[in-house]
Amino acid sequence: MIISPPFLLPVSTGSAPDARSKDDPLMDELDKMTDSGGIYPIAFDRRWHTGLHLVPRSNASLPVRAIADGEVAAYGVYQTPVADVFDDKNTNAGFVLLRHTTETGENRELTFYSLYMHLLDLAGMTTDGIQPPAVNEPHSMPDWLRYPTGAAVSGGGRKVRRKDILGYTGDCQGKRHLHFEIFMTPGDFDAYFGATQLGHPHVETPQGSDCWGHSYYVIPANQTFRAQPPGVDAHSKLHGIKFAPRQEGQNEHPLYVEVYFHKGDKFTNVWSVATDGSRTLLTPDPVGEPQFEYEMYKRASALYSTCASDGYEMLRFGRILSQPATLPPAPDQETSAAPNPRATWYCIPFASGQQGYIDISKPSIKKVSDADFPFFMGWRKIQAQTAPVDPNGLWDLDKLKALVRTSIGNVEAAGSGAAAAQQTAEQKSEAMRHYISDPDHKAVQALLHGFVCEAPSEWDSANLDPRYRNLLDEGEHFEGNQDAYNKFLDFVKKLQFWDKTGLPAGGKVWFFHPLAFIRHFRRCGWLSANELAKTMPKFPFYGRQGNIYIALKGSAIYTMDGESIKTAQRPFVNHLSQAIIKYGLAPLHRRALFLAQANWETAQWRNITAHPIMHEWGYGAYNAGNPATQFYATFYGRGAMQLTWAANYRDYGNFCGTVRLPNHVGVYSDRLSNAPRITGTSTHWTVAPSDHGTQITWAPRFDPNVVADDPFHACNSAGFYWISKPFQTGINISRKADQAWGYQTVQNISRGVNGGSNGKIERQAYSAFAAHILLDSTINGREETINTPVGTIRVDFKEIE
Repeated sequence: MIISPPFLLPVSTGSAPDARSKDDPLMDELDKMTDSGGIYPIAFDRRWHTGLHLVPRSNASLPVRAIADGEVAAYGVYQTPVADVFDDKNTNAGFVLLRHTTETGENRELTFYSLYMHLLDLAGMTTDGIQPPAVNEPHSMPDWLRYPTGAAVSGGGRKVRRKDILGYTGDCQGKRHLHFEIFMTPGDFDAYFGATQLGHPHVETPQGSDCWGHSYYVIPANQTFRAQPPGVDAHSKLHGIKFAPRQEGQNEHPLYVEVYFHKGDKFTNVWSVATDGSRTLLTPDPVGEPQFEYEMYKRASALYSTCASDGYEMLRFGRILSQPATLPPAPDQETSAAPNPRATWYCIPFASGQQGYIDISKPSIKKVSDADFPFFMGWRKIQAQTAPVDPNGLWDLDKLKALVRTSIGNVEAAGSGAAAAQQTAEQKSEAMRHYISDPDHKAVQALLHGFVCEAPSEWDSANLDPRYRNLLDEGEHFEGNQDAYNKFLDFVKKLQFWDKTGLPAGGKVWFFHPLAFIRHFRRCGWLSANELAKTMPKFPFYGRQGNIYIALKGSAIYTMDGESIKTAQRPFVNHLSQAIIKYGLAPLHRRALFLAQANWETAQWRNITAHPIMHEWGYGAYNAGNPATQFYATFYGRGAMQLTWAANYRDYGNFCGTVRLPNHVGVYSDRLSNAPRITGTSTHWTVAPSDHGTQITWAPRFDPNVVADDPFHACNSAGFYWISKPFQTGINISRKADQAWGYQTVQNISRGVNGGSNGKIERQAYSAFAAHILLDSTINGREETINTPVGTIRVDFKEIE
């Protein structure tokens, strides 16, 4: 899934001590743009406010952009603002409603809508000196948004791409802000969230493989935490892995544990849960374990010798997702003394100032992830029967406080606030505003972020009178003034558009806090077929022209076709996404750099009879232009990262274990020769002789062609190579990818993947292109000249069609 916020700001990851644990600084900046006058899901007058007001305070001309690829459901462009109740033309009715369909896992299609409301009118853009980039510029404002429609109109099949400019922030009744919503229809909501644990008061470890983002563990009360795992030696090592001494003890209360990885470090947050459900945060700052992720391959290889691949998943997810699993299930440790082959000792705080080791593989410890939307991370369904509202459908402060107390405990002093029955409507609204916007009530605001609300849309005229009719009641704004009320309704109708969307009138939809939705799904590294194909540039080859390298466009041979790419990628797309998630490549910069290399290594995903996909062209036949072929021969490049040399195949087989890669029976296959180059006695170079290689007998190990011909291994081997590659500073190419983005970083990664100069220009161009597709930066113009360690390149950002 590829998603970004509606405003794209330049951000710095920072050098402050806590910056290392912040995994999405862009979303942190967007949170700061939230206006207290437009909080989700409660309006200033206690009505439903199912969106968020965002204010680009530092730059009023900051473009509003599409958050994801989508189809236009409805839109409206206006020449001037519309008049409000007092005939003041101070409200912008311009809007765009987009429908998005993407995937977050295998057979996990997600369809949702995003609304961008109060876009500046065309005259206002001229007055403010705002001139959108030319229509043919990447991600500029489409031509159809540059001309007035005069009213809301249907989308007519129009499409936009993520980061396309949809307009600029306008006003609503004199206050400049973007009203931003994300919602799902009931059918789409049930289809997706029916497979999650949203709305469940307890969690269970899911049986499927849908797992992404942060991992969470529910540890029952009275569990034993050890100072060190059993079996450590005098040097505090277990099979060579260091386990520093901690404290032993028991947790008095259940624990909710959050674990995530960021730039190679592992971070842990822990909450202790009292009997009444109130929680105490035991980790004011996330507890960090430096280098844990970078070293997970070594750790898994040492601790899970039977199958390091399974062990790697235990270390990252607390469970094995790949099937069939090689490591036997953890025994019931209450009734069995048998050793646990899945034992995974995490160091976790279990009381104030105390942390110890516990085996998280135990079945009694429940494991979920962000894919499950666990209740204890704030996700809560709010429906008619559970909504804290009064008989008029207005949010009720006492009911909201009761919900807060049952969720996170009390957040204010006892006896504060007047009794609701003694308050006027205005006083009730003011009390609610204070409660949800008080800086000391950040826990309440965080709780509201997780509310998933079933409610009517304020943009549906069928809901107009039910939404506002109480304004005629005694003590309300329009008491005794039907004409003024009708005039107000006329004003609101000018902003409504639901009848143009094709969505049913008068119903309810499911709303999300839009920034919480985006932040959450940005953790998902899964790519749909369309998204993966988009990372491949239309013009993939470069040639030298004077002192600069330019994209070759003179022939169809040098041009990529979108359908051809998707056809070639189809057997691999799910397996590649699984590898991205398993090997920690979901962070945008890692994903971009990984896919850029894969796009070159797979020969641009070309699959032709003479050169089948995932096999190195030539099948390792000697080539004077590549003299290493003399030594690696039948262990030529295969898979999405072109695994090469017998040592790498051997290490990959050891990592997977003999269940997933069993020893070969019979004659080895060979695509180059009728006489197989691997026999029961043949020897093969582990690495080049110049690199101190030795010769080994390969048989009876697995057939190397499996790495190319089996889509799982073609992709899994790419992730394995990435996390196991050694450098002078340690293993794991992500160690290089996490450095400051730059073309020297790309060059360092290219050397790690290939070792030579093969594709050195294209790898740079592909990295810039993949960054454009996946990251949040924008470009000026369809081409951009970059200066790299291997030369000056004019990168063409034309996307496939």
